[in-house]
Amino acid sequence: MSIDYSANKTILVAPLNWGLGHATRCIPIIKALQENNYIPIIASDGVALALLRKEFPYIQTLELPSYHIEYAKNGKNFKWKLIKNLPKMITAILDEKKMVNSWIKKHGIDGIISDNRLGVFSRRVPSVFMTHQLNVMTGNTTWFTSKCHQYFIKKYKECWVPDTNGEVNLTGDLGHLKTDELNLKYIGPLSRMRKKETPKLYDLMVILSGPEPQRTFLDEKLQKETAKYPGKVVFVQGIVEKMQSKWQAGNVTYYNFMNSKQLEQTFNESEFVLCRSGYTTVMDLAKLGKKAFFIPTPGQYEQEYLAIKLQDENLVPYAMQDDFMIEDLSKVQTFKGLSQFENTIDWDSLFTVFEDKTA
Repeated sequence: MSIDYSANKTILVAPLNWGLGHATRCIPIIKALQENNYIPIIASDGVALALLRKEFPYIQTLELPSYHIEYAKNGKNFKWKLIKNLPKMITAILDEKKMVNSWIKKHGIDGIISDNRLGVFSRRVPSVFMTHQLNVMTGNTTWFTSKCHQYFIKKYKECWVPDTNGEVNLTGDLGHLKTDELNLKYIGPLSRMRKKETPKLYDLMVILSGPEPQRTFLDEKLQKETAKYPGKVVFVQGIVEKMQSKWQAGNVTYYNFMNSKQLEQTFNESEFVLCRSGYTTVMDLAKLGKKAFFIPTPGQYEQEYLAIKLQDENLVPYAMQDDFMIEDLSKVQTFKGLSQFENTIDWDSLFTVFEDKTA
């Protein structure tokens, strides 16, 4: 029986282009929309948009203005670099809000899911904001940045938090408020991964992501360090290009990038993982019940907070980028690793927000 798509609602899904995490955690949402007979349209920019175009070549995509998020070469200067770029970010947010409002009529959009894009919002259709950062960690300015972020979130009909609301959770203070003034829905951790029983082909999997120049700095450092590693290594650089490339250097097999299916297979084939402590990666590792070692992005307080939290809970060890040595990986065996979770989302119930006649 064929589906009459003309009768189905069109939902705009717009992840922030900040590394690849926001884009990849939208993959299960886009698939769920399709399975529940909604028509997704994808909107983003840069590598996030490039990755989603590769994952969903048959879905309509739209390009949003860049937030011009730039990392300082020295992680200590990251916050000040962000403040310096604030006027460009505000301009982009205002521009994307105008674009989204024009798209609602042009593309017949009936609802919005924004993953941390503050301008992807309209009062004309039900708009949902998704974030794991209700509190935005910025050192001594955390209170101010958190209140600013919450001000934007309040405008949305709902805020979906990809975590649990109990004492056992992944985000800690990032995703939980002492007083809740927002319309929050804790939907449980999101991951595109599935655990499989496969033979172990690699002793170590390295997977990189995140904005430049810090991604390149860690890439260069880990290429030197993994060359000294005694086991078999698979190294995914996180560089999304038109064509996938693969090459061998000693004990290390390199890929410029992998699609979701390849990543899932390689995660399952690897004994443990060396990566950033971005929240999407944390959710993927928890879904797979994997042991790991974290190197947070210098100056990114959120990743540093998650790395410290998970080490303090004896789950995953970490090292700062400048301090990391390949010998540090021996610590992994003394940590528990992330426990595998089973999270069944009631998408049918969650998507009822788009059936509401009042935006």
